[in-house]
Amino acid sequence: MPGDPPGGRQAVAVWCIGVAVYFVAVIFRTSLGVAGLDAADRFDVNASALSTFSILQLLVYAGMQIPVGLLVDRLGTKKVLAIGAVLFTAGQLGFAFSPTYGTALASRALLGCGDAMTFISVLRLGTRWFPARRGPLIAQLAGLVGMAGNLVSTVALAPLLHGIGWTAAFAGSALAGVVVLVLLLLFLKDHPEGHEPEPVPHLGVAYVRRQIAASWREPGTRLGLWVHFTSQFPAMVFLLLWGLPFLVEAQGLSRGAAGGLLTLVVLSNMAVGLVYGQIIARHHGARLPLVLGTVAATAVLWALTLLWPGAQAPLWLLVVLCAVLGACGPASMIGFDFARPANPPQRQGTASGITNMGGFVASMTTLFAVGVLLDASGGDYGVAFSVVFLLQGLGVSQILRLRRRVARIERERLVASRVETVHVPV
Repeated sequence: MPGDPPGGRQAVAVWCIGVAVYFVAVIFRTSLGVAGLDAADRFDVNASALSTFSILQLLVYAGMQIPVGLLVDRLGTKKVLAIGAVLFTAGQLGFAFSPTYGTALASRALLGCGDAMTFISVLRLGTRWFPARRGPLIAQLAGLVGMAGNLVSTVALAPLLHGIGWTAAFAGSALAGVVVLVLLLLFLKDHPEGHEPEPVPHLGVAYVRRQIAASWREPGTRLGLWVHFTSQFPAMVFLLLWGLPFLVEAQGLSRGAAGGLLTLVVLSNMAVGLVYGQIIARHHGARLPLVLGTVAATAVLWALTLLWPGAQAPLWLLVVLCAVLGACGPASMIGFDFARPANPPQRQGTASGITNMGGFVASMTTLFAVGVLLDASGGDYGVAFSVVFLLQGLGVSQILRLRRRVARIERERLVASRVETVHVPV
């Protein structure tokens, strides 16, 4: 059985192609975040209908995670990434030319389906090309690249949208999907020479059931899901749809200033991701303190912002809120650091898919609840965003319930691996 992948320049080159596909997928995913108000005018819809765009997209994304994990385990990274690139490019192009609300919804669903195939594939690519000790840092770097895609949406796509118009901006951005598709077809490889994975049995119903059941039985997989669930969604909801309307309509900022704060969330995410990756690589026990600390800080800042006396919170508080929201993405990535060591290589895709469902289910739920509460309360963002605290409370309770069991199992596996290493003949 081959040992750890060697890493090196070829690994970096191949991995960069994979994350380039993810980078473009995130640009397309978050493009609605800077176009939310424009979409409401273009399709003449209210807050609930507007939130349906992102809810449907995330519903498809979340629902695809386990099937995608199974496909990655079965077909490999290159084939799944190629299918994903075709689908999310078609979805972005369709959104550009959609004449009605219904066709626009269908385009976002198609985009979400393709987007769902990218991140799990990139995680798998990292485990196939880099040594296991690099896993936490490589995963955080992948998340950082995704946030760079979000940055492109806020910095580049928004001016294009208001400069050249809806159709030209979205259709032009779809060309990036064509470029990364060509690159991955020409240059991406699933694994280095001599590190071929064990063959996977035929993808039948019994196999699918076994893969899912075996992954779910691992407490580390379930803890990973709840870590992802609890930490990702506040920033995701803010960036994907409701941040710009909240800052403009509730806080009285200009679109330019609101866009600057969305950019701050992205920049903070990128900086924190590097820090968290380095900390976890050196101090494995820091995983849960980082997660719980991030969740607590997010809750405190949201509470201060929503309960601030007067109609609007001061700018300095909004700046701090956005800086703290930037830590949500890196904290959610820690969920994969619980799921990955709990599962063998042939289940990595399935386990990652289960974990990745967490944050997107929470985001989808919050997007829907915020839209409904805004309509029901007459546009009261304080009432609408109160749902954040409910989901955080649910997630933290599950994390605390599972943490001791996972810690015990990880200690037992570490001791067993050391014993096996000692007894292996040289």
